[in-house]
Amino acid sequence: MSGLDSTDQRILRALSDNGRISNLALAEAAGLSPSACLRRVAALERAGVIIGYRAVLSPEKTGVGFVAYVTVGLSQHTKAAQEAFERAIARSPEVRECHNITGAVEYLLRIEAADLAAYKHFHTEVLGTLPQVSAITSYVVMGSPKDERA
Repeated sequence: MSGLDSTDQRILRALSDNGRISNLALAEAAGLSPSACLRRVAALERAGVIIGYRAVLSPEKTGVGFVAYVTVGLSQHTKAAQEAFERAIARSPEVRECHNITGAVEYLLRIEAADLAAYKHFHTEVLGTLPQVSAITSYVVMGSPKDERA
């Protein structure tokens, strides 16, 4: 799929706001007939523009009372060190996002834990024991006035 037109953009915006929107309501928001809207959504899925749908969970109801963003610097700047770190992080349920970034450190993580004690355990017993890690800086989330992750 080459370019996205304004109709595709309206569809994507509506789905980003509400992934459970009915096809009828989506068609109305996009200015299409329901059958044309369904074809457009299917084409966006086939083209890989829409790569999935997910539920947005309540942190309170799922036991998440602590969120932090953590930067991680590696001691070695090799592909092998990065791959080993990424494998270890993939096994850690506390890590909800892992981004390889540019700058003074190699990774930015989004961590969710039950509380400060649970985060401290992850920080000390998981992240702190990885041989590739040379620096860890934690940024505790105090609030999220805007969060558009779905």
